[in-house]
Amino acid sequence: MHPGPRNLITDVPGILVGNAQDAVLKSGTTVLTANKPFTASVHVMGGAPGTRETDLLAPDKSAAKIDALVLSGGSAFGLDACSGVMDGLHDAGRGFPVGPVRVPLVPGAILFDLLNGGDKGWAKNPYRALGRVAFEAAGPDFALGTEGAGTGATTAMLKGGLGSASLVLENGATVGALVAANPLGAVTTPGERHFWAAPFEIGDEFGAIGPDGAAGLGRNLQSRKIAAIQKLGGASLPPERANTTIAIVATDAALSKAQCQRIAIAAHDGIGRAIVPAHTPGDGDLVFAASSGSRQLDTPEQELAQIGHAASLCLTRAIARAIYHARPEPGDLLPCWRPR
Repeated sequence: MHPGPRNLITDVPGILVGNAQDAVLKSGTTVLTANKPFTASVHVMGGAPGTRETDLLAPDKSAAKIDALVLSGGSAFGLDACSGVMDGLHDAGRGFPVGPVRVPLVPGAILFDLLNGGDKGWAKNPYRALGRVAFEAAGPDFALGTEGAGTGATTAMLKGGLGSASLVLENGATVGALVAANPLGAVTTPGERHFWAAPFEIGDEFGAIGPDGAAGLGRNLQSRKIAAIQKLGGASLPPERANTTIAIVATDAALSKAQCQRIAIAAHDGIGRAIVPAHTPGDGDLVFAASSGSRQLDTPEQELAQIGHAASLCLTRAIARAIYHARPEPGDLLPCWRPR
């Protein structure tokens, strides 16, 4: 397995991604779409998810395909980004046909970035407009770090961000991951030099510093994030509820909804490898899985396992890349891994 030419989820043929963000708001939205409807499912392992239209992604539900997936900041306000994406799809004549009407199907998930130093005193919810802009920007190339849904993201010790990575399998299938990393846990070992994801790094995609040589890691749960949020929101605010890592994994392999769900489940291993601790009661950790369906599988059982494994590897690397590419902005609460 090796990374695709962009090392982005858009190495998966047919997949497009767009970002929109507001530097003053310190928040944004990321949209994944395609030129035609695609199969998708979802799996949630965090205890505090924020979602829209995810029930229809269950294998037993009637909607066979969807038109886009949305990752957004803004907590519950950010779910309105899906409405902006629906507007764009509707204007493009896209959507599930119901007689003479077309209804775009746009599931989404959000992360909490309401207490990150940005100006949240809006007169009108900004996320519908951000969703529309992100949809209009969708293409094969997009930026990482302080972009889209990762604009206002934070981790336990460092600024979070938007990340992506890809792998091309020996059978020719492509797998990719897209993530907005805003966890309660840390993405680096104590000292903030080494990424937990380091053993899975390919080349120098997030600095090539290598793994931490120390033993007994994982017991230090220090968090600058908790202190910063409590300073802004008051000591009574439960900071363990102000988190979440939301992600999408995608492949060109032709998968059913049930198979996509299995890929989403497997991909969660990538969160556990890159973030310590992960899947806490206060994280809304969620992974969507999407199939563009252009490549048929010769040996579905064997290849499905390979795709799930590749998805977890891509998500591990994407999380580290999100933090690696984050850039400092005025008013940030936390430092970046690499100041600029």
